[in-house]
Amino acid sequence: MTSKGKTRRMVSVGLCAAAVAAVLAAPAQAAQQASGDAAGGDAAGSKGPSWNLKNTGADVRFRGLAAVSRTAAWVAGSKGTVLRTADGGRSWRNVSPPGAGELEFRDVEAFDSRRAVVLAIGEGEASRVLRTDDGGASWTESFRNTDPKAFYDCITFFDSRHGLAMSDPVDGTYRILSTGDGGKSWKVLPNAGMPAALPGEAAFAAGGQCLVSSGPKDVWLATGGGATARVLHSADRGLNWTVADSTIPAGDPARGVFALAFRDRAHGIAVGGDYRGDQVSPLAGAVSSDGGRSWQQSKTPPPAYRSGVAWLPHSRSGALAVGPTGTDLTLDGGRSWRTVDTGSFDTVDCTPDFGCWASGEKGRVARLEF
Repeated sequence: MTSKGKTRRMVSVGLCAAAVAAVLAAPAQAAQQASGDAAGGDAAGSKGPSWNLKNTGADVRFRGLAAVSRTAAWVAGSKGTVLRTADGGRSWRNVSPPGAGELEFRDVEAFDSRRAVVLAIGEGEASRVLRTDDGGASWTESFRNTDPKAFYDCITFFDSRHGLAMSDPVDGTYRILSTGDGGKSWKVLPNAGMPAALPGEAAFAAGGQCLVSSGPKDVWLATGGGATARVLHSADRGLNWTVADSTIPAGDPARGVFALAFRDRAHGIAVGGDYRGDQVSPLAGAVSSDGGRSWQQSKTPPPAYRSGVAWLPHSRSGALAVGPTGTDLTLDGGRSWRTVDTGSFDTVDCTPDFGCWASGEKGRVARLEF
């Protein structure tokens, strides 16, 4: 890179860092986009950073989201729908796999604007993994579950080659799939290093964040449904796991930890609650500073169920949490939250170039604008 190019990049990063500083300095103004419908644009009279709704032309629920950059993103959802944008959301290309209309996509992981992996959930053969190398022009099915006891929920990648997918417990332990070739092939890992699941325990395929990674080998798995909502951690790409209780209530099939985000191998945030709209979720947030070995309850948690969470780029303390009733912002690493938007989203994802995206029901996709 030339010295002039380096200077441009430094200026660009500086301006974006200033934009994030504005988020942290003005939480009451962050993400003040009115809830609106999916065809909405900039909020009239919006002050400060806000969610800018993009017109996807779709009406399905997008629980799968992969932010590539401020200009590129993928979303995946119901009715086998996959969309991608390469122009910041001004236009969306329907790149749904042919014949996938009966599949329920709940997670998508993208390496760039051309290469992506999507996970379909469900019992037995409904759980599948598909991969594209040409921007969705063609897809290859690389895994189809044949075990009627398995139900895959989430997928994550450490890099462009190594990744994992997880299933709800099979014969008493969570099942882990592994790939070393970018999702072209998969194998079931041995379960000798996996702790036993609690009775009734499972993961939630609510926003693609029940299995998350940070760095080359660390991965975390979020649970609910059992007597205690727990977080499992592996430091060797899924071979051996430890487990810790979270502070988020469980004890019911609808309650537990729904989403995790780690900004490094030590600092994590957990959100969740009870996904039923008529039930309260008073303790829906928790934080960890030791890689998930222990969790502390958020002093001021999100006020309702949240299914997605993401750290703000280049920030040690700022993060966003989303759910059907709104978006919350934390300025202190997840210890306290305040609602800054009431629009419905299921998941959120941010990129190092300050591209923060959110997606959810009725085709809703938005990008955080500064």
